[in-house]
Amino acid sequence: QVPLVESGGGLVQAGGSLRLSCSASGGTFSYNRVAWFRQAPGKDREFVAAIRLSSGSTYSADSMKGRFAISRDSAKNTVYLQMNSLKPEDTAVYYCAGRRGLGGSYYRSDDYDYWGQGTQVTVSS
Repeated sequence: QVPLVESGGGLVQAGGSLRLSCSASGGTFSYNRVAWFRQAPGKDREFVAAIRLSSGSTYSADSMKGRFAISRDSAKNTVYLQMNSLKPEDTAVYYCAGRRGLGGSYYRSDDYDYWGQGTQVTVSS
């Protein structure tokens, strides 16, 4: 069973918006932090944003600040990624990742233990 489940991806025109959702397959988040990463064809996996679930503190890639925002709904056990002003270069598979332990980097994919299967985001020009 995949520990995390993403939804909300799809095809959108440049300048449009999408909101991705990440939920725990068991229904309850038991993570210290949850992050979004993305991977475009032929490229390395790239950090997008992360959130510490207890405090709501957020961390974002500089290149996406002002366009992307991560948030959480504790009652719904869901983490969101709101993406605005989308560009064709945002086209990628977007993954949700979780880490239960403290420490490590918010920005490194290697420091996350649990992953979803990803959701495709395609931005047309």
